[in-house]
Amino acid sequence: MQPATPPNTPLPSRRLTLWPWLIVALALLFAGGIRLRLLHVPLERDEGEYAYLGQLLLQGIPPYELLYTMKLPGTGLMYLLGMAVFGQTTAGIHLTLLAANSLTIIFVFLLGRRLAGPLAGALAAFAYAVMSISPAVVGLAAHATHFVVLFAVPATWLLLKATGEKRAWTLFASGVLFGLAFLMKQPGLCFGLFALVFLAWQTRRHRGVFSASFLRTLLIFGTGLALPLVLTCFALAAAGDFSRFWFWTFSYARHYETTLTWQQGLHEHLLEHLRQNRDLSLASWLLALAGLLAGSQVRRLRSATNFLLGFWLFSFLGTAAGLYFRGHYFILLLPAFAILLGLAVVACRELMPAKFLPDVLRSLPIIAYGLILSWMVFYYAPLYFQWPVEQVGQQLYRENPFAEAVAAASLIEQHSAPDARVAVIGSEPEIYFYARRHSATGYIYTYPLMESQPYALVMQHEMAQEIEAVRPEFLVRVPYPLSWLPQPGASQFLTDWCTAYVTNFYDRVGTVGFAPGRGLVTSWGPDTTNTPALTGEYLTIFQRRPGADAQQKTPAVR
Repeated sequence: MQPATPPNTPLPSRRLTLWPWLIVALALLFAGGIRLRLLHVPLERDEGEYAYLGQLLLQGIPPYELLYTMKLPGTGLMYLLGMAVFGQTTAGIHLTLLAANSLTIIFVFLLGRRLAGPLAGALAAFAYAVMSISPAVVGLAAHATHFVVLFAVPATWLLLKATGEKRAWTLFASGVLFGLAFLMKQPGLCFGLFALVFLAWQTRRHRGVFSASFLRTLLIFGTGLALPLVLTCFALAAAGDFSRFWFWTFSYARHYETTLTWQQGLHEHLLEHLRQNRDLSLASWLLALAGLLAGSQVRRLRSATNFLLGFWLFSFLGTAAGLYFRGHYFILLLPAFAILLGLAVVACRELMPAKFLPDVLRSLPIIAYGLILSWMVFYYAPLYFQWPVEQVGQQLYRENPFAEAVAAASLIEQHSAPDARVAVIGSEPEIYFYARRHSATGYIYTYPLMESQPYALVMQHEMAQEIEAVRPEFLVRVPYPLSWLPQPGASQFLTDWCTAYVTNFYDRVGTVGFAPGRGLVTSWGPDTTNTPALTGEYLTIFQRRPGADAQQKTPAVR
């Protein structure tokens, strides 16, 4: 029971209790306004994969039946929910991201406030809002990592509440949210591991890790953590897709995650990412480091600083999946990073004694924070506020056929029945989503087929066999290098097969590409043979030749 308020003690001003929420509201308006302006930027291929999966789920088709992926189905389910509310469009998907990002900003505030007070929480929320839209982390695309932190941050907040209030249901709910973070993408497991380590550490300080109390805590939390995956496995087993799910998300994923050596990962990926973004992020790294040092010196912030250090380390572990260190992986690091920036301001101010330092000097930490975030916004200001949507897409996704995919899918949709099947020879699943047509093969990516892994050649043959069995009405050939990324020694069976198969059974009916001075150019029908001078690669659309089914009596693949 709380003590009564002394008679002559003034009640806290409502304005003083609301100001942190005003900063959070500004953060939501800032990030949301930019996302709203850029709603119609074309989907990139990961977004296309999740969008196509969500579209199939809306049609009652289970995961891994018409789409093979090493990713867990959680993000596809989030796309399903978003498209059910906002529509099966590019804008609908980006509105889903806007909603997820806004919720994460709010929970970053709540977590930061619980750790270091309302000022730290509010500053962390604004920092996260700015950093999470940055092209440096591919923040404008609805990647799975956005949905991982959507669950991991409130899970961490509930974890702290559970350890402070000793409530079993709060602990169980925290475990469920950590389990959902894992279901969004495998690296989300790192947050659940952090929670287990934190619970063991807390128990060691009080009763010991072999106590009955800890075993009870572990059972409650572990049940919640495992529940989303267990239910997913049961649902996929009931749908008859469990074996394919297990192969892609665990067996093949294990080979994918162990392809790179430590030297390749650290030098060619991590250090290269840091080098490319040093002008943008160096000052923020220094302020975060100052937060760790200053927080360890402030008595009331010491435990929060230690907690944040562990949270940051396990978040970084998530970015290291497979040692690829791709830009969007670093979204996993942003909540811990943003709270560290808020902590840095609060801790540095508390280390400066008010009696001996003027207010101007004590304001330096928050001024440094403001300058760092202002530089992050200024760095991308033309993209955020000035460039038209078409130019933004071209700048973000250079050498990728994402604008071309929109046009190619539109041509297919216009010239085919809703039940027509399509095969994309390349890694552009967004074409299936835009065209609202089913794939003729589950291999929506050709990346796995071009890797140095034991299943690659078998996968190439299976893709060819599936296409031959379905005999799709349209086939789209994607020659862009970034849609293939062949590794040294990769078999050329699939490309050779495709050339022969198209020659025997298909006619070229459409092309989509960029022409000098003319922008995006599409052609369809008889004029396709007189394709204008297109710069670099372009998409080619083939239609099954009349009478080809009678000619294809036996499969060409052996």
